[in-house]
Amino acid sequence: MFEYLGSILVSIEPGFDVLRYLTVRTIGGTITALLISILMGPFIINFLKSMQFEQYVREDGPKSHLKKTGTPTMGGLLILSSLVISTLLWADLGNRYIWVVLGVTIGFSLIGFFDDFLKIRNKSSDGLSSKQKILFQSFIALISMTYLYYSSEILAETSFIVPFFKDFIIPMSPFIFIFTGMFVLIASSNAVNLTDGLDGLAILPSVLIGGALGLIAYAMGNELIADYLYIPHLPLSGELIVFCGALIGSGIGFLWYNTYPAQLFMGDIGSLTLGAVLGIIAIILRHELVFAIMAGVFVIETLSVAVQIFSYKMRGKRVFLMAPIHHHYELKGMAEPKIIVRFWIITLVLILIALATLKLR
Repeated sequence: MFEYLGSILVSIEPGFDVLRYLTVRTIGGTITALLISILMGPFIINFLKSMQFEQYVREDGPKSHLKKTGTPTMGGLLILSSLVISTLLWADLGNRYIWVVLGVTIGFSLIGFFDDFLKIRNKSSDGLSSKQKILFQSFIALISMTYLYYSSEILAETSFIVPFFKDFIIPMSPFIFIFTGMFVLIASSNAVNLTDGLDGLAILPSVLIGGALGLIAYAMGNELIADYLYIPHLPLSGELIVFCGALIGSGIGFLWYNTYPAQLFMGDIGSLTLGAVLGIIAIILRHELVFAIMAGVFVIETLSVAVQIFSYKMRGKRVFLMAPIHHHYELKGMAEPKIIVRFWIITLVLILIALATLKLR
């Protein structure tokens, strides 16, 4: 909205042209989302308490988590509301990428909402079944990928980019593009969902990865920087840094209340959506492999669950004391805050490695 106002008001006062600057709008979006989430936090917490939207803690989980029973959940509402409002205020709403990420945000938040609602209503950890989740996620992913492919204007938008190789760009057929995009989007959504098991464990890595993807979006949207780094130039991608800025602000604002010991949990409405948002941005930027490096913590958490299930079914034995792997470390006696901070540090290191691939080509 402010970008549009700037284009109108600049004829009255040239100084209003600042509202069209990408850097200004990114900072504005970040601060706006941060203030909204921090200021709305107490109201959201009280509202969720009044509605008795409280966390149900599984009895077969770590015993230390039983004390968290009754903590308000569905705090993803705080993240999503500040994210969407800030994006609508500061982003260029004429950019089709913005509407794709907003569409995915809203679509996956609805899935998360119904999943959380069923858990609260049933007073158990049983929400939507795995098959139902995958079905609904696949539907939204299919629409998103189909639109991205058939609305593309240049070959780079639908090509596969391999890190470390400046000329290794492979055009993709509609089927391969849509299928791989759906896989990345659904896998990313569920990976963050699995990781969200400790206070603040999922939100800060999501914020850090969102910031890194924002830098890539800006670089790809700037022809000079893109040429310097030998990465494809996507003229529309720069606008995604405004969305990523809003994601950073809303995520940090949520962490204000989610840090250990948490006053608020994000629930599936937050974790499923955050994973999907990061996934769709990586897909738009054609940097899925770089994203996989950044999201190494999410990947490891997901693999730990897969290994645990496979081992138990095939051998009748568990590899970890409990999966996902953060519970394994809890049961080995490591303090929850120590696990959280160490996973944050690992994410930061992986992001630096992933960003290095932009230059090492």
